Amino acid sequence: MKRLGYWIEAMRLRTLPVSVAGVLMAITWNAVNNNFNAVPAVICLCFAVLAQIASNFANEYFDYKAGRDRPGREGPRRGVTEGEISPAAMKKAIYITLGLAGCLGLSLVGWGGWWLLAVGAFIAIGVFAYSAGPYPLSTHGWGEVGVVFFFGLIPVNFTYYVQTLQWDAGVMLSSLAIGLMGANVLIVNNYRDVEDDRRVCKRTLCVRFGRRAMLMLYAADAVAGAAMLMPLLPRIGYVYLCVPAFYLAGCMAVIRNMTRREGAALTPMLGATSMLMFGVSLLSLILALI
Repeated sequence: MKRLGYWIEAMRLRTLPVSVAGVLMAITWNAVNNNFNAVPAVICLCFAVLAQIASNFANEYFDYKAGRDRPGREGPRRGVTEGEISPAAMKKAIYITLGLAGCLGLSLVGWGGWWLLAVGAFIAIGVFAYSAGPYPLSTHGWGEVGVVFFFGLIPVNFTYYVQTLQWDAGVMLSSLAIGLMGANVLIVNNYRDVEDDRRVCKRTLCVRFGRRAMLMLYAADAVAGAAMLMPLLPRIGYVYLCVPAFYLAGCMAVIRNMTRREGAALTPMLGATSMLMFGVSLLSLILALI
């Protein structure tokens, strides 16, 4: 059971609502446009969660291999770095999880066409690109941009597409909103880990520009994300204003706490930002259905 706990910790359950949020936002648009198809939607949801778990595994493995992790870091324990999970086992888990996601992705070809294989390949590359390869996004300050693509633009637009075979401008704006909300999760993560990252020359945006700049970026992302939800307002009604209001209020509370906390005490703010993003999508879907 203890060993199972190490693997559950490596999955980073606190961050998994980020991948669920994009799929739920797409389903919200399917609901308001009366073109929801449950089977491909559920497949997209499972694919998104598995792809994120594979990415979390890859991040742990490749940071360990590159010496970017050290025992006793401020963030969540890294099983490989702490010697609780062998590097070989983690490497195998990456490919097994990614393989399962790939099998699910293949099944979507029946709804969206063979060209979706290229999208799947791009997502697989993204799983590794954050921490691995000749130019890891995480070490060059491009992590937040990657999140906008892989947790916003891609899941929202393509979950909608496989159910409808259509694109929608409102869906596109909502995908950017979700992407910016996801970027805020990474901002909190890097805000917490800034000293650890600085020691190992991991040049995140927070390392480059400092914590004050990251608080400002977090706030800007929150405001822009809330504004980009507005295409749903005429579809759902004025009651929908409660969703961006809920998100902005939550973000202000997170920012206030970020200025008062240090190190591991910031980890709950990462979970709170993730749940705010999930809450936006879930509330949007509920309001679209009632």
